[in-house]
Amino acid sequence: MKKIFAAVALTLAFAVTAMAADSVVYPAKNGNVTFNHKAHQGKNECKVCHGDGAPAKIAINKDAAHGKACKECHAAKGGPTKCGDCHKK
Repeated sequence: MKKIFAAVALTLAFAVTAMAADSVVYPAKNGNVTFNHKAHQGKNECKVCHGDGAPAKIAINKDAAHGKACKECHAAKGGPTKCGDCHKK
């Protein structure tokens, strides 16, 4: 029974990872921001962005993107931080 439960849990974990969109486009006045989920997924654990709950699409607004959700992490880990690096017209 434990082996079956473990197999189901692993299958669900991989299914959620496989279903995640490769990229998400966030519209913005000064140029849309394309978030490459697959690239970020390889650099962070899901809970870094999604918290301890089940992974789901994150609602990002300007304040979150320019704060803890994106820019602060980019600054700490060497990601892009200039406007034109993320915003593309």
